[in-house]
Amino acid sequence: MAIAPMTRLFSAFARAAIVGVVAVSLASCATTGGLYGAIPGDNRPHSGVDRARSMPIQGIDVARYQENVDFDKARAAGIHFVFMKATEGKDYIDPDFQRNWVRARNAGMPHGAYHFMTWCSTAAEQAAWFISQVPNDPSALPPVLDLEWNNHSSCKVKPSKADAMEKIRVMLEAMERHTGKLPIIYTDMNFHRDILEGEYLPNTFWLRSTAAEPHERYKKPSLDLLAIYANRRCSGREGRSGPQCVLRKPAGLADLPVDRL
Repeated sequence: MAIAPMTRLFSAFARAAIVGVVAVSLASCATTGGLYGAIPGDNRPHSGVDRARSMPIQGIDVARYQENVDFDKARAAGIHFVFMKATEGKDYIDPDFQRNWVRARNAGMPHGAYHFMTWCSTAAEQAAWFISQVPNDPSALPPVLDLEWNNHSSCKVKPSKADAMEKIRVMLEAMERHTGKLPIIYTDMNFHRDILEGEYLPNTFWLRSTAAEPHERYKKPSLDLLAIYANRRCSGREGRSGPQCVLRKPAGLADLPVDRL
């Protein structure tokens, strides 16, 4: 693939960064209530992830639920980066995505977009939708592919592991080709156990783990697995080349050079 050299260069540079994290509440940067309301529990992280709030680099994860995020205020409060929901399936775009993208860029905050994968449309359709809606911005953070079972969706399709992995690889390749960056994979414990566990993927993982650190919840994470935990926080853990900072949803971000944050 033509972008492979760029991917290897980015990965090697990113993994050389030595970073940590600190906790800052998203609540101070956005309006409360509103059309969608707060997500229960988001601002009350479990004591099992307390360590995330003691780290010096923090990031946030936003979507329509947060509404009117003031990225200048967030940056002044110590937030170093943001990942924002962009697209879902083959035809949904977060209504606040374009506004969040422009506001974060204008605030000088490193920003990236994520796509929520669904299982009732093809990977090709979803890739085309993502590419049509998310700018190819060389200064943006790597894109994120959000992989979960769609338990609250009208789509109840649950593909086999082989079928799911085929779709995932198609989507990852399309996102990498569009952005020139190796995508990050966001996932939770159930999907990781059912589909991703034991599969080789060169991507950085963003692991949801809101009541304990990821290594306590995910089976045999590899030495290359970088993750973050705690609601909308970014934290670091030891990797082969020293402390690494990565995101986790409701937690933090992927490993990035200090000068990018």
